Amino acid sequence: MTVGEKMHSTLNSLEGVAANIKNFALESTDQSARQMFSQYGQQLDAIVQGMRGRINHIESQEPQYNVHQQNMR
Repeated sequence: MTVGEKMHSTLNSLEGVAANIKNFALESTDQSARQMFSQYGQQLDAIVQGMRGRINHIESQEPQYNVHQQNMR
């Protein structure tokens, strides 16, 4: 697995975790748990955005890491 593929895989995993955490917040009946999961969801959103930014930067600097272009070849 290439570096680009690993980064995209990690991003996908982070997005899945963020979605699960947000669901916990919505489904929880305990107010403190709901608040905690909501905060975790916001933190994960920030991490996902940072990871996306890093992937975009790397792919613009090192085109060989661009997974989408590699799949089109």
